Amino acid sequence: MKKRDGPPRSEAEGSKKSLQFVGVLNGEYVLGVPGGCPFPQPRGNGGTRWVQPLSPSLCAGTRLSPRMREACLIVKTHLGHPIATKSKEALASSSLVLQEWFRLSSQKSSIPDTVANHLLAFAELSPALLAHVVNLADGNGNTALHYSVSHSNFHIVRLLLDTGVCNVDHQNKAGYTALMLAALAAVEQEDDMNVVRRLFSMGNVNAKASQAGQTALMLAVSHGRQEMVEALLACGADVNLQDEEGSTALMCACEHGRVETVKLLLAQPTCDVSIVDSDGNNAVTIALEAGHSNIAVLLYAHLNGTKAQPQVSAAAPSAL
Repeated sequence: MKKRDGPPRSEAEGSKKSLQFVGVLNGEYVLGVPGGCPFPQPRGNGGTRWVQPLSPSLCAGTRLSPRMREACLIVKTHLGHPIATKSKEALASSSLVLQEWFRLSSQKSSIPDTVANHLLAFAELSPALLAHVVNLADGNGNTALHYSVSHSNFHIVRLLLDTGVCNVDHQNKAGYTALMLAALAAVEQEDDMNVVRRLFSMGNVNAKASQAGQTALMLAVSHGRQEMVEALLACGADVNLQDEEGSTALMCACEHGRVETVKLLLAQPTCDVSIVDSDGNNAVTIALEAGHSNIAVLLYAHLNGTKAQPQVSAAAPSAL
């Protein structure tokens, strides 16, 4: 982890003064931003309440363009009516909403304030529309959450999670959830890592990618994301799950020579070193075949209930 103690990035500074959209609570959309004019929020009973004020500039920014608003209203009208959504008008409106949503939310250069403003505008129209737009998927099955995680736009990830309607377990066509992609992220800011931990706690950390059956934990181990491994384990990741080849997270760590990760996995009470893959190899065999004898010693010691000698690990620093 780098730059934790340094000044926040420019966009982070801006986001601290932007909309704090905290999702749905008893039918209400909760918001808090200091200064400026008030902003009406829908209540569960159809009424309106006034929440903490926004700055005048943000108040103006929460309005959709006339074309986008019209399209959203049409989409809202057709939600829950699959036959009606096939009409020419509904299809055109759905296409416009999808394209505009991904344009503003899913680019590397996407701006958190803009996303927050639109989320509030969708929420004003209806909770169902908000849920629909937030979970829209493109032709590859990716949602705004997938893209935001991939681009490390964690301020936008936070906004999406704050809505309370984001499907964090949606798999794209390759079988990956946004949570799995987050396990591969190289996070530099502590605030961003907190968002990742929150994502892990909200989603299914033990879901398997449909193509190879890998879990987020296996991906994090394979790519050397030690902090992600720790966070996933803290959120209940199962160390003994196997992919389509029968490999476990421990086997991945052994193959790649990740000593500290092996120690961390062995420290989990449920870790089973005796599991074999589809070729009949266990973690010890895999470590030895990969030339990581120091890891094999750790595994033998774990199996025998003893502690490996420290000098064994220190004697083979190249395996780290």
